Amino acid sequence: MAGMDWSELSAEERLVAEQAVMNLRLLNKAYREAKSGTVLSVAEALAMQQGRGLTRRKSSERNRETSSSRLMEPASTRPVAGGK
Repeated sequence: MAGMDWSELSAEERLVAEQAVMNLRLLNKAYREAKSGTVLSVAEALAMQQGRGLTRRKSSERNRETSSSRLMEPASTRPVAGGK
């Protein structure tokens, strides 16, 4: 497998790569510390927690972007509440 050209990644993509490494480290730590018979449930709980965190962050970013772009539109082009 060829290596990745990190210089071609956007700031957001580099952040995602960094978060992936951090998540892997947390997962490995959780595996080491999990009691016998609980590894899968520990891994699933961690995956859900991390996934929800990413979803919240991306939703917040999108909401901020949408709010910013709406503020810059002329009032006449903004959607009216109730679709009228």
